[in-house]
Amino acid sequence: MHRRDFLKQAVLLGATAVLPSRAFAESAAAAATFAPQPGPWRSFEVVTSLELPRAAGTAQAWIPIPAFHGEDWMRPGETTWTSGPAKVAQVRDATSGAAMLHATWDATTDVRSLAVTSRIATRDRAVRRDRRNRADLTPSERKRYTSASSLLPTDGIVKTTSDKIVAGAASDLDRARRIYEWIVDNTFRDPKTRGCGTGDIATMLETGNLSGKCADLNALYVGLARAAGLPARDVYGVRVAKSNFGYKSLGANAAVVSKAQHCRAEVFVGGLGWVPVDPADVRKVVLEEPPGKLALDDPKVLAARKALFGAWETNWLAYNDAHDVALPGSSGPVLPFLMYPQAEIAGRRIDGLDADAFRYTITAREVTA
Repeated sequence: MHRRDFLKQAVLLGATAVLPSRAFAESAAAAATFAPQPGPWRSFEVVTSLELPRAAGTAQAWIPIPAFHGEDWMRPGETTWTSGPAKVAQVRDATSGAAMLHATWDATTDVRSLAVTSRIATRDRAVRRDRRNRADLTPSERKRYTSASSLLPTDGIVKTTSDKIVAGAASDLDRARRIYEWIVDNTFRDPKTRGCGTGDIATMLETGNLSGKCADLNALYVGLARAAGLPARDVYGVRVAKSNFGYKSLGANAAVVSKAQHCRAEVFVGGLGWVPVDPADVRKVVLEEPPGKLALDDPKVLAARKALFGAWETNWLAYNDAHDVALPGSSGPVLPFLMYPQAEIAGRRIDGLDADAFRYTITAREVTA
């Protein structure tokens, strides 16, 4: 990359939309500062407690564990467990490498419970515009992160939409930024979506219903980026702490984080490495940040929109970046992604979002040692 092109990238990373002067004044006067930067590491302990109902037949459960190495922002630590009569092993999906704990109970076991404890360390991240990253992806990595998955096609309507968005872009960073801005401008968060959504991006584009939650909106970013030839990936995890920037919508505001799962996205740009993006969280701020239903030119939205291309507040842990996950030991369907605990009884997959059929609790606390 030439120095001139790198300077253009620095400008693009810091660029924001042209705003009316009134909005600038309001932003300066009222908006909370939202500018994550690498700082001290923070350590967290996350405990997932699971209980399966007593029913005829053998039982299995799969608990995603944080094993994603995030360069200078995520360090997975030790995972331990208490399982009673269960047989437990750490396993990985053979294709994606997603790590999980696999527990099995025989048909005679009355108590089917499991408690999994993981330690991780995180810190905020931001692309260093004054420091080039000379590392590149290997050919196999580039192939993986530009390939289609079952719900992320890179042809058809995904390709034609991507081509329109990036037409005339001068660089990979420009393409990445245009897709981000398009997602923010054209999608919206739907509070009625179950869980974090499914990530069926072709159906979203074909129907024109560009709504959902993080696993939909950020998956749309990843699919459009891959269709433009940009390596991109979803990263699946859970929020573990409140936002230090005052955003109620962007943090885990209680010790129990069972419903705080969140999917983020990254795009690889030569000279910069993996660039963090999160257009879904911009739309979350629009919908949920008090007092709610904010306008796109609200100072809080503008601050989040500016920050979330190139930076993350890492009050969040990452499990994996896997698509099309086959649960080891299961004959059931392949999962589009692994972000929630999964279970089967007598060979039947249980709905992980059904609290009556499948009970689990995830708690998180910050630790000092």
